[in-house]
Amino acid sequence: MYFELLFGEFLLLIATIDPIGTLSIFVGVTRHSKKEDRPRIALKATLIGGAVLLAFLVLGQFVLGALDIRLESFQLAGGVILFLLGLQMVFGVGPAVEPPKPEAGHDVAVFPLALPSIASPGSILAIVILTDNHRYTILEQGVTALILALVLGLTYVLMLLANPIHRLIGDTGGMIIVKVMGLLLCALATENCIDALQKIWS
Repeated sequence: MYFELLFGEFLLLIATIDPIGTLSIFVGVTRHSKKEDRPRIALKATLIGGAVLLAFLVLGQFVLGALDIRLESFQLAGGVILFLLGLQMVFGVGPAVEPPKPEAGHDVAVFPLALPSIASPGSILAIVILTDNHRYTILEQGVTALILALVLGLTYVLMLLANPIHRLIGDTGGMIIVKVMGLLLCALATENCIDALQKIWS
């Protein structure tokens, strides 16, 4: 049962951080970069995105408490938003599948790679939900942090291998993976909504 919970957390973070989507964005925004600069861009994007998510892992619930927002309310709202993001991924429409364009004069490692690709609204919501202080011990939250590090590491490796992977799977293969991830995200979001409603009504 505990392994299933860990695997569920892993799938939720995979679906929301979306390493495949980040890979596609990376290929697009670094196409004019020097080959030797791409590993540095990938590392910087991963570290900045990871730092943002880690900050929400540690401080997210304290911020909610300061705003007097119940975690159940945040979990329900987050579940709805994650469900909508999943629908966008499944049907191939909306900002969840339309990669943001880099801004002139800005570091692409920061925008759009670290934010909003890696540290997306969906992944931030997922991190806060997965580290509820009332449900999870410090040890369990530490395990979630390790799972987050694993997903970030996978994202980094995929960016390093971006060009050969993109050539291998092509646009069609990437689209299929995104749609499957979207379906899984919808299912996980539904579970979050049901769990939040049960807590509110109990």
